[in-house]
Amino acid sequence: MKERITITINDDLLRAIDSQVDGTTIKNRSHAIELALSKTILNKRLTQAVILAGGTYEVKQDGKTIPTLLAKVNGTTIIEHNIRLLKKHGITDIIISLYHRKDDIKKLLGDGTSYGVRITYLEEDQPLGTAGALLRASEYIRGPFVVTNGDSLKDIDIREVFDFHKHQGTLATIALSTANDPSKYGVIVLNGTRVHSFIEKPQSNIPSNLINAGLYIFDPEVFKEFPADFGKLETDVFPKLAQKDSFAGFVSYGKCNFIRSKEELDKAIHDW
Repeated sequence: MKERITITINDDLLRAIDSQVDGTTIKNRSHAIELALSKTILNKRLTQAVILAGGTYEVKQDGKTIPTLLAKVNGTTIIEHNIRLLKKHGITDIIISLYHRKDDIKKLLGDGTSYGVRITYLEEDQPLGTAGALLRASEYIRGPFVVTNGDSLKDIDIREVFDFHKHQGTLATIALSTANDPSKYGVIVLNGTRVHSFIEKPQSNIPSNLINAGLYIFDPEVFKEFPADFGKLETDVFPKLAQKDSFAGFVSYGKCNFIRSKEELDKAIHDW
């Protein structure tokens, strides 16, 4: 619901506002003012994140086989890189979903104090899938929240994604990257800013080079679309959201590395 108001501002500020209007992203003066207020007020409400750290992928590093998210890129583990990304954008209340090698991860991160964040752990006795793990976190969620994969690296402006998300009016927004070989990833087809379809690891007739960057923003109401127990975001949630036109896609041009092998780890170390 929107309400019409009358305001008085000086000429210089008004010219600065009008200069942002492009007729597409920012449609008019009223829209520009709304965006400016949103960035300074509403954006402060994004304080929570869930890190999905229950995956079983492993890589070899320094002669040892270790969980991918504990591999080091320039002296820092991948999961720590993700925590630092969240902290950089003011997100300090972090829930981490654990399954594989959970004690090693908890020993490394502790309660989050050394990173300037607060960490809550949710431990799975058996795999629940990405959707099942998130559903367990729902009781801790107080408002819009970020979800990120703990075993990939990304350089994404989370506040920019959140600002985009709010103005889409959808239950979910997915950050997108590009790949020369999309067949190894979740491929997204956009219709404007909306996700038209989500295809997990297509092997032929690949419709797009846009891929899932492993970072999402959800409104709490999204949990109504989740399966009751085990489930995967990619197959059990995203297609439903797309069908309901409640799934937006934000194309990010920052670095993004998915690490499932020694070769991909070496590339990430080079890139970062």
